[in-house]
Amino acid sequence: MLLREHNQVTELFGGKKVLSFILAGGVGSRLLPLTLDRAKPAVPFGGRYRLIDIVLSNFVNSGFYKIVVLTQYKSDSLSRHIRRHWNLSSVIGQYVETVPAQMRVGNDWYKGSAHAIYQNLYLLEDEKPDYVAIFGGDHIYHMDIQQMLDFHISKGADLTVAAISYPRDEASQFGICTVDKDSRMTDFIEKPDDPAPIPGNPDLSLVSMGNYIFNADLLREMVSADAEDPNSVHDFGKNIIPAMTKMGKTFVYDFNSNYIPGNPRIDGVNYWRDIGTLDSYYDCAMDIVSVSPPLNLYNPNWPILAVQRSLPPAKFVFADKKHKRVGCALDSMLAEGCIVSGGSVQNSLLFQNVRVNSYASVKECVLFEGVEVGRHSKLKKVIVDKNVRIPPGTIIGYDAKADKERFPVTEQGIVVVEKGMKIPVNPDFKPELNLLDDDYAPEKDPEVNA
Repeated sequence: MLLREHNQVTELFGGKKVLSFILAGGVGSRLLPLTLDRAKPAVPFGGRYRLIDIVLSNFVNSGFYKIVVLTQYKSDSLSRHIRRHWNLSSVIGQYVETVPAQMRVGNDWYKGSAHAIYQNLYLLEDEKPDYVAIFGGDHIYHMDIQQMLDFHISKGADLTVAAISYPRDEASQFGICTVDKDSRMTDFIEKPDDPAPIPGNPDLSLVSMGNYIFNADLLREMVSADAEDPNSVHDFGKNIIPAMTKMGKTFVYDFNSNYIPGNPRIDGVNYWRDIGTLDSYYDCAMDIVSVSPPLNLYNPNWPILAVQRSLPPAKFVFADKKHKRVGCALDSMLAEGCIVSGGSVQNSLLFQNVRVNSYASVKECVLFEGVEVGRHSKLKKVIVDKNVRIPPGTIIGYDAKADKERFPVTEQGIVVVEKGMKIPVNPDFKPELNLLDDDYAPEKDPEVNA
């Protein structure tokens, strides 16, 4: 593993201390119904993780062991996940702690990202860091954050913003950076209608990843002054970064310069996805199950960290060609506890304890923990949230009009089944007409009688 070796008692980089914040308080309304009862960073990802495990793994693999997760909306499952699965060594000063909005400096919840830090300035007083890393909690990427800190220190920066080249026609949803030849930021505009192109490449813009490193003293001054400004919306992108850009010591760190051994680089570009919509979530899931994934979850140099659960390995049963009942999974990822019992799974991602029963077909789907797919069911391009039972003979993803009458459907046509939904039995399904051989005897079937 490429886990950082350094003084474990405190985070020391060139004799400097670092405190890390993860902003995890957003509503996540564009990810509904996956965020119906969970915070956006708590949305399951990759078969056995949550979105927040990605940024937490980046910090820990980089050697940053003092991490504060700021929560607000629907934070219970997120807080519980971190409390149970992210226990660093408090004996030597390591921790991952969740801090909810506490109204410590007034009667308001977090008004914006800068206000979230302002409400928790007491944590800076406790730790007295030299640098503060502030990262979002819902992006998918691998990043050695020490390389960004080294850049920040080498430039003598007050603020460093991580950025990546992004298609210009999709860049208006991000903050747009312009830089000079020394990587100094010359302008920053949050979510402009017409993003500025990268010089020499009119099809790309330089977008902020929402990852920042500040000098601690100046951060304290900036968010304190911003909190007193009645015209501010108290947001890093809209207020703090533009103001600091004018001060002349804000620099842009090129994410594509970040190197981790064993990570793929497609055309010299590192993988990064903002999980802002259901379609982007689904696309990312399909990326990681592809034959040559642009994000390598199997890289031993940069593991995605999670607590191992006591579940048995995935199981595939019934090599019953006579009855055309063969349990198989192709071009797919299946987590622990899954059973494919005479059904077929293709180009799909199955979380823990998913069961796919005989003659069922699952294609290009994401099935969360505890989902059961009944016999003869057919699912295509469907996200199914936790603990849903798909009744035998159910068909989802093959008839857009019928799907929209029952489920949310995205712009790309991805069907989403919400957590715990009770799906009615298909009245047109006749199980006795779907037996594929005359000598099939249900009373002797171990699957039926399990």
